[in-house]
Amino acid sequence: MIEPRAAKFNEELLSGYLDGELTQAEEQRVRLHLEDHPETRPILEEMKRMRDATLTTAFKLPDDGHWDERPQGLPSLVARGLGWLLTLVWVVAVAAFGLWQLATSPSGLLPKLLAFGALAGVGLLFVSVLLDRLRSARTDRYGRVLK
Repeated sequence: MIEPRAAKFNEELLSGYLDGELTQAEEQRVRLHLEDHPETRPILEEMKRMRDATLTTAFKLPDDGHWDERPQGLPSLVARGLGWLLTLVWVVAVAAFGLWQLATSPSGLLPKLLAFGALAGVGLLFVSVLLDRLRSARTDRYGRVLK
């Protein structure tokens, strides 16, 4: 006569067993499995050691100055603002010069359309992302959270 095959043990129950989150029937099933299968006990012990190590580990929080990414002081604020302004002026000047060169070049219509289309596409993507970021910044509840 063939014996019925035992149902496969769900090892995820071991985690619930350690946390005390199982029903009475599940907890009894785990205890019976541990009695019948001693090879499972080292797995449970390893899980218990990892859980205890995780719960007792203390983390050192960084100082408050490490959380804030805003410029520290007036010179840094002015330098950052001027840096962004110069970068923006440079991008606009290069784009304008490139478009002027393209418009005045003797090349055909196709290269002009391809260059303008690529530049217009990148510009529209930038504007789209910028508008979404500005819209979400108004309603972001976590914008001022530092930690």
